[in-house]
Amino acid sequence: MAWSLVAGSLTWAPLVRAEDEAPDALIKRLSVDVLDTIKGDKAIRAGDMAKVVALVDNRIMPNVNFQRMTASAVGPGWRQATPEQQKRLQDEFKILLVRTYAGALAQVSDQTVAMKPLRAAPEDKEVIVRTEVKGHGDPIQLDYRLEKTPGVGAGWKIYNLNVLGVWLVETYRSQFAQQINTKGLDGLIDALAEQNKANAAKKG
Repeated sequence: MAWSLVAGSLTWAPLVRAEDEAPDALIKRLSVDVLDTIKGDKAIRAGDMAKVVALVDNRIMPNVNFQRMTASAVGPGWRQATPEQQKRLQDEFKILLVRTYAGALAQVSDQTVAMKPLRAAPEDKEVIVRTEVKGHGDPIQLDYRLEKTPGVGAGWKIYNLNVLGVWLVETYRSQFAQQINTKGLDGLIDALAEQNKANAAKKG
């Protein structure tokens, strides 16, 4: 399941402001910032999921190209979806990802982020930033696909994530396709809503 895979993801770095800042510099700076915030907050370290969810929702999710991520995860069915279905899919998928990453971040203790060399040209509009999360046990491979967006809110934004060699969007696409094939887009929306309700009902 995708959420079990990405539970190993201890930092999904938010990308903010600084449109002329290099993507790997953003990942490094903001990964450290998120880790330091968690380590310095006793409530988060004690398992206060409301605070962890707020951290993910406020600091990370606004810096993701979430429409692109949802459309890619849904696949060809996205183009057939009505505007209302697209909105519901984005809303439920966002809740799922926020809870997933909140659960992973709640486990942070003494992890650090190591950056790998960025292989990209200055004019590139899409790049892969490769990192490792180091702590207890083996390092966790954590790579990001980012795109540079123009106009208002210009800058680098995440649209996919690789944990231990598995790209998040592709993993969800396979799961979502099964739901769409058997129960249609509304069936997928209902399944996501039920999963989110079950996650919310879990203690912590």
